[in-house]
Amino acid sequence: MRVIVTGGAGFIGSALVRYLVLEKRYDVLTIDALTYAGCEASLSVVANKPSHRFLKANICDRAAMDRAISDFRPDRIMHLAAESHVDRSITGAADFIQTNMVGTFTLLEAARAYWNELQAPAKTAFRFLHVSTDEVYGSLGDDGLFTETTPYDPSSPYSASKAASDHLAKAWQRTYGMPIVVSNCSNNYGPYHFPEKLIPLTILNALAGKPLPVYGKGDNVRDWLYVDDHARALDIIIEKGRVGETYNVGGRNERRNIDVVRRICAVLDELLPADAPRDELITFVTDRPGHDARYAIDASKLEDELSWRAAENFDTGIEKTVRWYLDNAWWWQPLRDRYDGERLGLNAGSPA
Repeated sequence: MRVIVTGGAGFIGSALVRYLVLEKRYDVLTIDALTYAGCEASLSVVANKPSHRFLKANICDRAAMDRAISDFRPDRIMHLAAESHVDRSITGAADFIQTNMVGTFTLLEAARAYWNELQAPAKTAFRFLHVSTDEVYGSLGDDGLFTETTPYDPSSPYSASKAASDHLAKAWQRTYGMPIVVSNCSNNYGPYHFPEKLIPLTILNALAGKPLPVYGKGDNVRDWLYVDDHARALDIIIEKGRVGETYNVGGRNERRNIDVVRRICAVLDELLPADAPRDELITFVTDRPGHDARYAIDASKLEDELSWRAAENFDTGIEKTVRWYLDNAWWWQPLRDRYDGERLGLNAGSPA
């Protein structure tokens, strides 16, 4: 099996690449523009594998995408490349419109040109997976879950750009008959997560004795999904998912942000005791505009139709994550040195 993964040096993308190369034994071409959150070090365990190759390229570059696809001749394209930071989208939306919308369009067109030239049975077997977020659905109240039929109601420039890219993917399937499947996931966490995101920021700031910033009162609720569970789900979706369908991927692990931060502090205090409880470092900061109150995914379709189950619950996953950061300063320290534990974009110093 030959697979192109766009955005493969990012957090979720690199987890997927590692899974496909090391577990599935597929031939993988990773395409990544290596913008601020792209990190080749996340691919170090596959860097010298003969079944993996890396291409630094931007999905907005049609000529580069045409060459990459025609040279590699993939059986599948898994599209994860995106600008994915809400705060940065609020202070500078242009990159999000360009990458998430124009880039997705460009990649779809390059893939369509390649697919049109394939002969059966390769043409019939080809699949394109567009990977998206639950943020396209907007905000839930205290009850209910996002399903695949929940109306789109994005709240930020980021989520609006991802919603637009979802619509492009679905339109290309309906208009041109391309074999496209779409997935929407809840918040991911785990190893190799860029150090300014909520969970790694909390871990590393707590280790350094720095303030642990939490938006508002920390009441915003997210459904947390361990990244390796997500990688397995994406492989199953592109393998078995029905063309034209959407599959929601969630961990069934709803937590308030404040409870996530406190749990991290408790795990760290147990594994590496400090002079004082680390939850004393929690600092509440001004909430960001349009901050959605609650996300929660109903993954029943994926679980029932494709027999996927999350292997990690939040407690097991967060302990694995904390232990990984304790053991892998070689990966995060260079990034931490560049960003000094601060957020990028709106409200520097505050979490997603």
